Amino acid sequence: MAISLTKIKNTLLSKIDKEDSVEVEKVERYIYLVKLLRHLTDIVDKEGATTVTNNGPQKFTKPHPALVELSKINSQLIALEKTFKFKTIVKEKAKLEVLKNSDDDKRVSLV
Repeated sequence: MAISLTKIKNTLLSKIDKEDSVEVEKVERYIYLVKLLRHLTDIVDKEGATTVTNNGPQKFTKPHPALVELSKINSQLIALEKTFKFKTIVKEKAKLEVLKNSDDDKRVSLV
């Protein structure tokens, strides 16, 4: 069961700073890649994972050419996911900084 693209987009947008145009562009690019991945998956599902190539009297069975592209798109999606600056990460870093600063204050007061 595929999750709707709208739901994926809304989830990603809810986790980023929408004022950051680069992050918003990444979401758009991510959605485009998911659409492309799904389209190629549909083609492979219809045509099969292998194709037969006739070269004169010879016949070759090869993997469907779209499988290579699917792998590339999947790698692009994973790489793009790693570049998102999700708000929750920023909040966690801020909490860690507050804790670090409060620990530094305690050490200073002991001296």
